[in-house]
Amino acid sequence: MPRRTITRRDFLNGAPMTAGAAAWLLRLERGAAEGQDDPGYYPPALTGMRGSHDGSFEAGHALRDGAFWKSAGQPVDTDESYDLVIVGAGISGLAAAYFYRAQAGPKARILILDNHDDFGGHAKRNEFRVGGRMLLANGGTLAIESPYPYSKEARGLLTELGIDPAALEKKCADGRVYQGLGSATFFDKETFGTDRLVTGQARGKSMAEFVSQSPLPAAAREDIARLETAKVDYLPGLTQAEKKDKLSRMSYSDFLAKLVRVEPEVIRFYQTRPHGLFGVGIDAVSALDCWAMRYPGFQGMGLERVLAGRVDFTPGGELVDDQEPYYFHFPDGNASIARSLVRALVPDVTTGHTAEDIVTAKFDYNRLDRASSPVRIRLNSTVVRARHIGDPAAAKVVEVTYARGKQVYTVRAGAAIMACWNMIIPYLCPELPEPQRQALKYGVKVPLVYTVVAARNWRVFHKLGIRSVSSPGMYHTGVRLDEPVSIGTYQCPQSPDDPMLLRMTRTPCKPGLSERDQHRAGRVDLLTTSFATFEDKIRDQLGRILGPAGFDAGRDIAAITVNRWPHGYAYEYNALWDPDWPAGERPCEIARRQFGRIAIANSDAAAAAYTDQAIDQGWRAVRETLAG
Repeated sequence: MPRRTITRRDFLNGAPMTAGAAAWLLRLERGAAEGQDDPGYYPPALTGMRGSHDGSFEAGHALRDGAFWKSAGQPVDTDESYDLVIVGAGISGLAAAYFYRAQAGPKARILILDNHDDFGGHAKRNEFRVGGRMLLANGGTLAIESPYPYSKEARGLLTELGIDPAALEKKCADGRVYQGLGSATFFDKETFGTDRLVTGQARGKSMAEFVSQSPLPAAAREDIARLETAKVDYLPGLTQAEKKDKLSRMSYSDFLAKLVRVEPEVIRFYQTRPHGLFGVGIDAVSALDCWAMRYPGFQGMGLERVLAGRVDFTPGGELVDDQEPYYFHFPDGNASIARSLVRALVPDVTTGHTAEDIVTAKFDYNRLDRASSPVRIRLNSTVVRARHIGDPAAAKVVEVTYARGKQVYTVRAGAAIMACWNMIIPYLCPELPEPQRQALKYGVKVPLVYTVVAARNWRVFHKLGIRSVSSPGMYHTGVRLDEPVSIGTYQCPQSPDDPMLLRMTRTPCKPGLSERDQHRAGRVDLLTTSFATFEDKIRDQLGRILGPAGFDAGRDIAAITVNRWPHGYAYEYNALWDPDWPAGERPCEIARRQFGRIAIANSDAAAAAYTDQAIDQGWRAVRETLAG
């Protein structure tokens, strides 16, 4: 099939735009656009490489490598003074600003600095226009969800923003759109010997029936059927506690290979199943965690489903019974929470006041950083230093220095909250105690990619009778149709003839290493992979999976956005690789200790990659700041 490169211009040509927006995007293509005050500045509309985009990390990397100050020049004093400077405009930083104003009063002056060209942190918004229709996707954080009930503070914040997840889920999630569609698995020739799409999962087929159509050898097919159905105690003679402890100290791949004794092809079949949660495969996730998440093989072991022992954070939530429904996916993911917070902090940036109108509310980025506003959000601004003026134990002022464009600037504030990623803080605040600096460096964030492909229709999925495909051996580990959610004036696609967003996820890792080392390897992979390579891989994968049913990448793809996050999910502690620390001595607890007038927020401070955890850490940081 002919190869046709997708460019930003393809996207622009498919939709009417204001002259200002088109001019700004054209300047950005030429490398000229820097400021959020440019006419038409609107990052959600950009396609291509997003997430940690070019320009968002270079100053930070130079600082890490000891090169930044060699060429930075003398900082320019802005003569700006605030009550609080927040480093990071993600949900934790925005929530901290909201909590601070609620307690310090609406006249409190706050500056929020962020290195990206958009606010939201990982909660980014992707906008597409295909065939005159707006389509929205989350460029990062997917939904309001958590393994455990939201705290009073996190839940209270959403309530004040007008967000009732359970009510919105009931009203807006449209399950009828994909009614009758199931799932499938694509076996690729590089991993399984031949390319083959096997449909029928989740539509009444038994696992034995499903794998009988796969290219797996007969012995592997039998092993999968046995693993999924047989009731065998693989650790006979041990107590509940002994079984769970033993399972916590072996990987799920070792459980399969050494206890269940399956063929190697079976391990390859299940290898990438935990990628979406942990960014690593079954070689780096404990068998106990996989038991908690209801992976097969444990049905005959008599394990009581109670939260105890060495179960890790996310899997532990599967063992907590009777949790009330508290889930909702906005069409742009939790970017709608970030947008709601920004609307509350800088009211004249947009219109509306409800959770339903925030989805299509038009934002004027030119209004985010105005001197007349008590709260200012300054984008494209990488903080490179935060230090006390005087002895940290008695200082009343914190000086924050940031790089923007080719210049370095300073501002001052009564306090600072570091709502950025933990691993950069030791380089920003070198006066921190050494144990705290080391604790901040301990967690290695999970590298991941949320790829969004704007397709001109989704007829091929309807023809195949599927809404998702798992591809355990390929570059992206699956492709699925976007979540069907209609809210306010936003209408999700209804007909197979409508434009549709295809969602693909990649979590690069290197099996055989420890989890943190796998994340380090994955981060290098993402930072050294070009958009052109991603595009080639995406085209190849979609063509091989869907091409036999009529999909043509050159004809059917309207745009591609690759949301690259070399520093993605917060690192959650893993019983396979991390010690059992004494109470209060986990690295995240040491790392988040207040230091003088500097407090620390973000989800890394909880070692848990969930929105409620980010909000809770923002709340704690504000409480410490005001108490000091």
